[in-house]
Amino acid sequence: MKKLMLLVVSLLITAGFVVSATAQEINLKAYVPTNPTAVPTKALVYFAENVKEKTNGAVNIKVFHSGQLGNDREGIESTRIGTIDIMFAGTGGYSTFYDKTKIFDLPFLFDNSQEAYEVVNGPVGEEIFSDMEQFGLVYLSTGDNGMRHISTSKTPVHSVEDVKGLKVRVPEINTYVDLWTWWGAVVTPMPITELYMALKTGVVDAQDNAPYHSVASKVYEVQDYYSMINYMWMGLTMVMNKAKWEILPEEYQRIIKEEAKVAAKWSFDEIERDNVTALEAMKARGTKIDMNPDRESFMAGIEEFYKKYENEPWYDKNLIDALRNN
Repeated sequence: MKKLMLLVVSLLITAGFVVSATAQEINLKAYVPTNPTAVPTKALVYFAENVKEKTNGAVNIKVFHSGQLGNDREGIESTRIGTIDIMFAGTGGYSTFYDKTKIFDLPFLFDNSQEAYEVVNGPVGEEIFSDMEQFGLVYLSTGDNGMRHISTSKTPVHSVEDVKGLKVRVPEINTYVDLWTWWGAVVTPMPITELYMALKTGVVDAQDNAPYHSVASKVYEVQDYYSMINYMWMGLTMVMNKAKWEILPEEYQRIIKEEAKVAAKWSFDEIERDNVTALEAMKARGTKIDMNPDRESFMAGIEEFYKKYENEPWYDKNLIDALRNN
């Protein structure tokens, strides 16, 4: 009997050590809706690998992608309630409950992606996302999704005058619709999934996207002109479920935050490389690329356009000035 009791105690102690050892391992679920070869997915995988390395294997982040857990907004909501631990989504996807991100839907905040990186991952970015915790999320970092330009199938665009009457597809975001309408275009907001056929069939003649997006989505195959107007920056923001964040040791919190910023910088650098490759692919196809359009003509009177939103709850002139005058 005594031997049996000793065996039971021994097993319990052993089991206790197993549970204790297992408790040291933290398993997290991260999600980005893009496909495996897309920059956001590769950035999230890079982040997960770095966190595992820096925590000596204690924090394991399993990355889900390719629409497995829904679209941006569905993934964000799942992160708020805790069924996803870490989310990497288009910054605009948070605007349904976090108005401040609508600031990034304004044109000409940045001249290029490098400016965007330095600002959104610095004190100004931290201020913009500082109230995320009220919505069950902790802000980690913001990566790159490219600077938007304009491509057309019939006529080149060099100045804003060339946009008048042009049938342009834009994302289903109010500021995009308002801006291109203000410039005189005939605007059709639609999902990216419908864009290729819309261009091919002539429903629209133009679209606004970064070079790498235009090539990845194959829309460059039905466009003859591309103009680098650099009018809008797109971001991808990484957040973590607040409740899960708070149970992490401070050391792991520090590592996750630091590596999120490292992954954000990697995304900016990778998209810059991808854009170079994409422009080469366009040129090889015969696309005529205007590297120096009259950007000033697009910016003319932009302060008047901004005034349209002055009474919106998300419009913060001080923050916007800080973004534009970095």
